[in-house]
Amino acid sequence: MKNSTSHHSPDHNPGNQDKTYRAIPLNWKPSKIFYGWWVVGASLLITLPMAGFVTFGFTAFFEPIVNEFGWSYTQISLASSFRGVEAGLLAPLIGLVVDRWGPRRLMFGGAFIIGLGLIFLSRINSLGMFYGAFVIMTIGTSACSPTVVMTAIANWFRRKVGMATAIAGCGFALGSLMVPVVVRLIDAFGWQTAIFILGVGMWIIGLPLSLLIRHKPEQYGYLPDGEQMSAVIHHGDAVPSPAYEVNISMKQALKSRALWHIGLALALMHLPLGAVILHVMPYLSSVGVSRLTASLVATATPLVSIIGRFISGWLGDKFDKKLVTTGFTPLICFGLLFFMYASSEAMWVLVPFIILFGIGWGGTGTLRAALLREYFGRRSFGAIFGLTMGMTAVGTVIGPLFAGWVFDNWGSYHVAWVVFTVFTVAALIIMATTPSASTGRPIGG
Repeated sequence: MKNSTSHHSPDHNPGNQDKTYRAIPLNWKPSKIFYGWWVVGASLLITLPMAGFVTFGFTAFFEPIVNEFGWSYTQISLASSFRGVEAGLLAPLIGLVVDRWGPRRLMFGGAFIIGLGLIFLSRINSLGMFYGAFVIMTIGTSACSPTVVMTAIANWFRRKVGMATAIAGCGFALGSLMVPVVVRLIDAFGWQTAIFILGVGMWIIGLPLSLLIRHKPEQYGYLPDGEQMSAVIHHGDAVPSPAYEVNISMKQALKSRALWHIGLALALMHLPLGAVILHVMPYLSSVGVSRLTASLVATATPLVSIIGRFISGWLGDKFDKKLVTTGFTPLICFGLLFFMYASSEAMWVLVPFIILFGIGWGGTGTLRAALLREYFGRRSFGAIFGLTMGMTAVGTVIGPLFAGWVFDNWGSYHVAWVVFTVFTVAALIIMATTPSASTGRPIGG
């Protein structure tokens, strides 16, 4: 080891970057910008097009595809449900893999597969091909999912994990800005060419940025939050950690009542979230709201969620994360109550819907990773987070499918919004009764 070597970036570790720990001089000092913030920024910019092209943008393709092939709303919604089932099955596996391999390889492969799936979707001519395209895209989005992104961020941050996850989560919310862009692309080139353009765009944006992602800070001479190393790191399997930190294994977490409270509450919250994301434009069109206005609502709601993300991230770093998450949940309920009464004559209700639902959505979503980090630590964070993602995928599957089925049978979404409001109240009760987090203890102690 050469004591004169200075390391300002993780980029000097060739070969197996996620498994080798370098010797760092005792007088080593990190660069002014903690590299964890570069991980946050890259994560934000990768999830932005993923959310914009696949999650939010698809609502703009809903009606053009129905008009092209004559498929029912239920059949189209079923694709989203397939995606939810597949993502739910993959999430626990992805969690285990990211704990072992690190996030960079997964995110690079995920960006490539998402682009491939979009290009395949642009060439469909049957319902089977349509579902097949969603299978491909789901594999890609699972590799770039919050399980992967938030595991990386939870490894790089502890005291500031709330704000770090809030910033990274903004990538998903900012993806809604792509909805008007997608609408314009469809109007200018047709839906098939528009999807092809989005696929190529995912490659151009996602592949280079994924190379900036790194796994654990100790592998590059950092501690979480940018704290300075006070001892030499030697090659080996041991990873230095802060003096006090929760250190719970996956086996221990599975026996914890808190894990199941959090997972079930999040699953119930995702019933309306998944349904609103997919059905916002067709629902508003069904009550006489113009397609342009509907696209603006689809864009504005996730953007407003950024406010909730930052507020909850800030509050979560200062106060009990469970109480903060519980406090944001009623906003989703009130937002749904306004949403169900939207019409061409009562468009004003869309304003409180956007504000309440958006802030509630952002506030509860941001703190998921921070909450699990607080309860269970980093030891098996990817696996634990992946399990909860699998549980929330149940809501993501059932929500859109149920909303489409309600509309096909009654010609109205009203019953769906009422049911989703009831389930959100149940989520509030379950989250509020979650047992308190364990007190941090010395690792290995």
